[in-house]
Amino acid sequence: MSATGKGEVDPAVIRELWEVICDRADHPSEASYTSRLLRDAKGIDKVLEKVGEESNEFVIAVKNGVPQRTTEEAADLIFHLLVALRAANIDLADVVDELKRRRK
Repeated sequence: MSATGKGEVDPAVIRELWEVICDRADHPSEASYTSRLLRDAKGIDKVLEKVGEESNEFVIAVKNGVPQRTTEEAADLIFHLLVALRAANIDLADVVDELKRRRK
């Protein structure tokens, strides 16, 4: 994607990621990082710690002007935000509906 924001975006990637996160929540496996995160003894606090950590790392990458690192941290943040939504029993469709509502 270019810096102008005109790159092609495939929304199916987010939908597929959401489906995997939900599957890992519904069918946990010790081999799955997502399952372990959702089943951590700290509960939702563990997921929220990761959202905070990834948010900070994203901010630092942007401030340091490192495009590759910014991209990586943005991906980490989006992933952990989706896991946090699942942990909070919030459907991604509701978030998308809210974004659509705000566009009007």
